[in-house]
Amino acid sequence: MERLQKVLAHAGVASRRHCEELIVQGKVQVNGKVVQELGTRVDPATDKITVNGKPIRIEQHVYLMLYKPTGVITSVSDPQGRRVVTDLLKGVKERVYPVGRLDYDTSGLLLLTNDGDLANRLAHPSYEIDKVYRAWVRGVPSQDKVKMLATGIRLEDGMTAPGEARLLKATATKDKALIELTIHEGRNRQVRRMCEAIGHPVVTLERIRLGFLTLEGLEPGQYRPLTSAEVEKLKQGLVQTRKSRPRQR
Repeated sequence: MERLQKVLAHAGVASRRHCEELIVQGKVQVNGKVVQELGTRVDPATDKITVNGKPIRIEQHVYLMLYKPTGVITSVSDPQGRRVVTDLLKGVKERVYPVGRLDYDTSGLLLLTNDGDLANRLAHPSYEIDKVYRAWVRGVPSQDKVKMLATGIRLEDGMTAPGEARLLKATATKDKALIELTIHEGRNRQVRRMCEAIGHPVVTLERIRLGFLTLEGLEPGQYRPLTSAEVEKLKQGLVQTRKSRPRQR
């Protein structure tokens, strides 16, 4: 069950605020009855909803996994005319939106959907979904610095939450090293800022995993729909993670 104004907005009737005005004005009917109370909950799959006598079109939820290449903006539009992630979704008719962000210079796994509830939960830090990155950095971090990445680093917007970090390998000349970081937050350019803070700036950065989802089978620029089993596992995993968190006092 979802709020009526949200269902109308998602169906492309108008902005959510304008949809609220339509409801108050008595222009919306649910199963043949005028509804003027904001916050009324409906089931878009079974309830017949009309605006000014015309039935609304309910979009089916779509869940896509994209291997975002570098040089693409995580947005649905760009005033500067640069390529955006939705430019890569050839053949997708539904209006989908990226979940979270990957920087212009960052590649890797990005989810796109028109399921606003799932997108909000995935982006909310209280659900603590694993986001795994691999970064080539300048120089070779010491084990103490790698441990700092895992336990938390103070940035200008506060301490980072504990995660995981490990040094995978270094070049023969020791001028670069590959590290893997698992974080749960979604701060702006967080991994880059963390590496900068320990004195080893990022050269290249890629997100290789989100929860249980990986990039297996995809090349940069390619996408695929999630299976129904993957969608269900993703939703169930979020619920379980939320329930497993201790209560804040």
